Amino acid sequence: MTTPYDPAQNQPPANQQPMPPTAQFPQVPAGQYPPPAGQFPAQPGQTSPPPGGWHNVAPAPAARKRPAWLVPTLIGVGAMVALCCGIGSVSAMFGDSKPASVSASEPPAVAKPADATTTAPATTTPATTAAAPAPAKTTAAPAPAKPKTFGIGDKVRGGDFEFTVKSVKCGISQVGTQFLNTKAQGAFCKVSVTVKNVTKSAHTFHADGTLTAQDASGRKYEADGEAGIYGNSDGQGFLDEINPGNSVTANVYFDVPKGTKLKTITFDAGLFTLAEDAVVTL
Repeated sequence: MTTPYDPAQNQPPANQQPMPPTAQFPQVPAGQYPPPAGQFPAQPGQTSPPPGGWHNVAPAPAARKRPAWLVPTLIGVGAMVALCCGIGSVSAMFGDSKPASVSASEPPAVAKPADATTTAPATTTPATTAAAPAPAKTTAAPAPAKPKTFGIGDKVRGGDFEFTVKSVKCGISQVGTQFLNTKAQGAFCKVSVTVKNVTKSAHTFHADGTLTAQDASGRKYEADGEAGIYGNSDGQGFLDEINPGNSVTANVYFDVPKGTKLKTITFDAGLFTLAEDAVVTL
């Protein structure tokens, strides 16, 4: 039977100085093994070890054994977790590879023919997208009709009258008789014109203010009333009262610079009518 361990047996005498911890164990020479575990040589001043050896070192606690069921259980749980996570991962990875159902509103992409020469990628247009409205066909506005050009001898309507230019003569320096006449500042151009009333009532014709002349440069000339009095035998063209259907032929004079040639004669339709002016090209 082993004697119980008494800590008082290892206490040094009262008159002895305690030894440092490192002095309790002798130095082991190089190449020698330390004494067996639990066996320590007696130090000076210590009593001999009791039978069975010193038990001054507490035995190391025995390692706890794992239960036999722990390892298989952990392995099983890990396998279940790995299996569940693996299935989820596989589903997530291959879920998009499942062919999507073709929507009724989106037609399948048209395959590009093998012999296509274009390199642009084919594009598809959803069936539900409203087709772009075709541009409205716009017809070009018809060009405004050019006014009819009238010349000498043509009948031209101007307001209440119908005018006809019969002749044009320029370079006249004097109009009238030897005793009663008027001289031009430059030269007179005589325009012989017939005026006919084409309405259903009488109207007054006055050449001065009704007829104007233009030259090639666009200069505008008014009729000379005094020359018109001397140049007509009965004062035609000066405040003539013309009944419906009747006509008057008068000579209208324009005082223009010498050498000027008239290009057009314009008949004013009047202030109280919506008719357009009549123009005759000479």
